[in-house]
Amino acid sequence: MSDEQILEKFNDYLVYEKHYSPNTVNGYIYDVNEFRGFVIGEGFGDSFIVERERIFGYFLNHLSSKGLSSKTISRKLSSLRTFYSFLKMEGLIDANIALRIKAPKQPKKLPKVLSKNEIKLVYDSIDRSTDLGKRNYLIFDMLFSLGLRAEELCDLELNQIDFNNRQIKIKGKGKKERIGILHGELLRELKDYITYTRVKILAKSEDPNTNKLILNYRGEPLSTRGLRKIIDKLFKDAGEYIKVSPHMLRHSFATALLNGGADLRVVQELLGHEHLKTTQIYTHVSNEKIKREYEAHHPRAKKERE
Repeated sequence: MSDEQILEKFNDYLVYEKHYSPNTVNGYIYDVNEFRGFVIGEGFGDSFIVERERIFGYFLNHLSSKGLSSKTISRKLSSLRTFYSFLKMEGLIDANIALRIKAPKQPKKLPKVLSKNEIKLVYDSIDRSTDLGKRNYLIFDMLFSLGLRAEELCDLELNQIDFNNRQIKIKGKGKKERIGILHGELLRELKDYITYTRVKILAKSEDPNTNKLILNYRGEPLSTRGLRKIIDKLFKDAGEYIKVSPHMLRHSFATALLNGGADLRVVQELLGHEHLKTTQIYTHVSNEKIKREYEAHHPRAKKERE
C-alpha cells in the first residue's frame, strides 16, 4: 500500500470513526506529510513508516530549530502518535514507537487576572440608567461573582435560579452541574432584571417565549460572541484599554477567593473543576501576592530596597 493510499484511509478514519472536524483532520494530515517530507528529505527512508526512535527525535529537533513553540511541537507529536496507532490498528506496524517519544516540556502559563482597581473601574463606569446598562452590569457581576464560563452564562435559563436558597444551578462542561452562590446585591440585581429590564428587552423579540436569562439588544438569546463584544466595550468605556475576555473574569473570581482565604477545594467546586490539579494553578497567582506583601511589609525586605 502506498503512502498516498494509507493517508487516504487515515483521513477516512479521522472523519468517519473519530468524527473530527475538517480543520482538525487537515491538521493531522499536514503534520503527517510534514514528517514524511522530513524523513525523505534527510535520507532516513522513502516513507513515513520508520522503525527507529531517534528519527522522531531528529524531527522534533528540526521543528525546534525552526523556532516552533513547545506547544506546537507537542501537537505535531500527538498527530504522529495518533497516526502510528492507526498504522498498528491496520496491521502495518507491530508497535507504536511514537508513544515512546517524550514531548517537550511546556512552560506553565499563569492565568491573567484583573486587579481590584480594574474591576472597580468597570463596575463604577457602567451606566445603569438604561435597560442595556442594567443588563451589562448584571452580566459583569455574574461573571466576576460566580466565575462563569462564557457559554455557561449564555446558556443560563430562568428555571436555574433558586431565589429562596440564594443560589443558581450552573451546567458546566460535560453536562456536569454545580451550584453558584448569589450574594445579596447580585440577588437583588437578578430580581430587578427579570421583573422589569428583561421584560422590556424581550418585547423587541420575534420569539417572546425564550427562557434564556441573558438577552441581546434585539431580545434574543445572547451569543458568546456578543458577550465578548460587551465585555470589550465595558473595559473601553472604563478607560481600560486592555485585551480582556470573560475567562479573565473567571480567573479573577478564583484568585479573589483564594486571596481572601477561601479553601482550595471550595474554589474547585465553585469553578466546576473535575481535578484539584486544575485549580491549583491559581495558588501560584496568590503566591505572587504573598511575595509582594512580604516585600512591602517585612523590615528586612524593605531595607534591601532602600
